[in-house]
Amino acid sequence: MQSPSIELLLTYKGFVVAVWLLLLFLGERLLPAAPPPVDRPQEPAGGLRRLGRNAAFWAINLVLSPLIVLPVTAWAAANGLGLRPAWWGGWLGLAADVALLDFLIYWWHRANHELPILWRFHQVHHLDRFLDTTTALRFHFGEVLLSAAARAGVILLIGFPLASVLLFETLLLLATVFHHSNLRLAPALERRLAMLVITPSIHWVHHHAVRSDTDSNYGTLFSFWDRLFGSRSRTVRRPDMAIGVEGQRELSFARLLVRPFARRGPMRPMAVR
Repeated sequence: MQSPSIELLLTYKGFVVAVWLLLLFLGERLLPAAPPPVDRPQEPAGGLRRLGRNAAFWAINLVLSPLIVLPVTAWAAANGLGLRPAWWGGWLGLAADVALLDFLIYWWHRANHELPILWRFHQVHHLDRFLDTTTALRFHFGEVLLSAAARAGVILLIGFPLASVLLFETLLLLATVFHHSNLRLAPALERRLAMLVITPSIHWVHHHAVRSDTDSNYGTLFSFWDRLFGSRSRTVRRPDMAIGVEGQRELSFARLLVRPFARRGPMRPMAVR
C-alpha cells in the first residue's frame, strides 16, 4: 500500500502535468513557432492522423504506468542499497537528487542514440515529422519499459527516496512537454531560459532530420550537460527545418508498433565522433 503522502504527490503530479499539457497545446496553436503540417495521402505526416498516432502511444503508456512503471519504481525506492549518505537530505538533498537524476537521464538519452538496440525503440519518437506537445507523449512502450528498468536499477543502487523520484518525474514531464512544444517565445526570453534549461529552440535541433544534429542536444531538464560534455549542436533552429530521421519517413501507427521488432529493423551503426 502507498502512504497517503505518496498518493497525494501522484495526484498533484497528474493534475499539474495535465494542466500544463493543455495550456501549451492550446498556446502553440494560438502562437505557433512553425506552421503545422497537413496530412497527405502519400505521407501521413500531420493533421488529425498524426495527433491520433501520438495519442495512441500515450494511451498505451498511461496503462503501463500504474501497472508496471510505478510499482517497479516504488519497489526500487523501498529497497535501495543505501549508497545515498544520511547527510544528503533536506531541501539541498532534494535539489541534489534532481540534478543527479537529470545527469543520469542525459546519459540514458545519449545511450538511446548511440546503442543500436536502444535506438530501435527510441527512433519511433524521432520519426515524427513535426514537433509539438503531442510528440512529448509519443514513446514506444518498449522504450518506456526499458527506461523504467534502467531507472529502477539506479534508484535501487543509490537509494533515491520515492518523493525525490516523483518530483523529478514531474519536472521531467513539464520540461519534455515544453521543449517539444511549437510555442513561439520571445527570442530574448528563450535565450535567457536556454542558459539553464532546455528550450524548444534547443530541442528542435535535436529532432532535425540531419544525423549530426539528431545525435546532439541530449539534455532533458538542464541545458548545461550538453555544454559540459561537448554534445551541444551549433545549428540554429529555423521554422522550416526538416524534422524526423534522416533518410526515413513517417509510418502508420501499426507499423511503428512493430518497427523495433522487425528482423530488418532500424539498426544503425554507432556514431563516429
